[in-house]
Amino acid sequence: MVTVKQVESKSDLKRFVKFPFSLYKDSPYWVPPIIKDEMASFDKDENPVFKTAEAKFFLAYRDNKIVGRVAAIINWLEVKEQGLKKMRFGWFDFVDDPEVSKALLDKVRDIGKENQLEYMEGPVGFSNLDKVGVLTEGFDHIGNMITWYNHPYYQSHYEKYGFTTEKKYIESKFPAANADPKLFAKANVLIKKRYGLREMNFEKSADIMPWVDKMFDLFNESYAKLSSFVKITDIQKEYFKKKYISFINPEYIKFVVDSDDNLVAFAIVMPSFSKALQKANGKLFPFGIFHLLHARKHSKDAIFYLIGIHPKYQNKGVTSIIFNEFHHTFKKRGVVNCIRTPELEDNIAIQQMWKHFDPKVIKRRRTYRKNL
Repeated sequence: MVTVKQVESKSDLKRFVKFPFSLYKDSPYWVPPIIKDEMASFDKDENPVFKTAEAKFFLAYRDNKIVGRVAAIINWLEVKEQGLKKMRFGWFDFVDDPEVSKALLDKVRDIGKENQLEYMEGPVGFSNLDKVGVLTEGFDHIGNMITWYNHPYYQSHYEKYGFTTEKKYIESKFPAANADPKLFAKANVLIKKRYGLREMNFEKSADIMPWVDKMFDLFNESYAKLSSFVKITDIQKEYFKKKYISFINPEYIKFVVDSDDNLVAFAIVMPSFSKALQKANGKLFPFGIFHLLHARKHSKDAIFYLIGIHPKYQNKGVTSIIFNEFHHTFKKRGVVNCIRTPELEDNIAIQQMWKHFDPKVIKRRRTYRKNL
């Protein structure tokens, strides 16, 4: 018999965070989070997302052993401002037993109905900067800190519960050598001259900080038209600034500004921390921090995390400036592979942007929907 209990204590929350460590203990592809950071992201007093969203966390037990988990989430900005009556759920992991996955999803369903929501969709996080989608192809590729990894049986559990596909995502990879400067070096010069633009590179995180609010404003403006987009609030900007920006290698953040120093484009690339996180195994100390700091400077894989371009400059070749700068940085750092985080399969514009690099799709993932 499966029993589902809501997480009420810090010790229960830690069990929630640590469950995947046992579920994926034999997987060479799963990448563990830092336990302390994961705990903090679920802390209502620390993560400002809880000012506009709420979440309940559940653990499934059988014979006093944890066999599954799920986070049931309502983003009230999405519900009230966008009119999307969506019940979100994420951090959904379970053993290969439909009784377990059903018991957890029933909890999500019940909360959605109690709040007069119209449908449930997952796996998704709190916002657009969180992880998204259940992996459906590419199980033999290592995960990363930007995405969830899961066992192949997950997809059948969604479908057995009556879900239908809501969104499809792809993840691609290409050798850094494919980023031939001949593809964009000439365009880089022409575009900068035509629009009066210039690139900005950084060596210190402190030099980036005065620009971070402008970057998030541009992020909100760049992605506003996407149907699933929920804007980042001012309070969240401060949180992300503190949590992420100072840790990213500043050489991997590129800005483009106009003649008045208005930010018109940005790109954030992250060195891959996957192998370092596997070595850390959820703990920063005593040695985990050293693995992460080494990867920050020396990882041979680079993950394209975010690219934002002001609507006024979209489809005008501004990416040639960004790619030209990354070419020099990657060459200096000895980067071998470039990896793209999940992108909507039907986002033709973003695919066109990458086509000259001959990317290969290595993973596919989906979110699933069920009407309530």
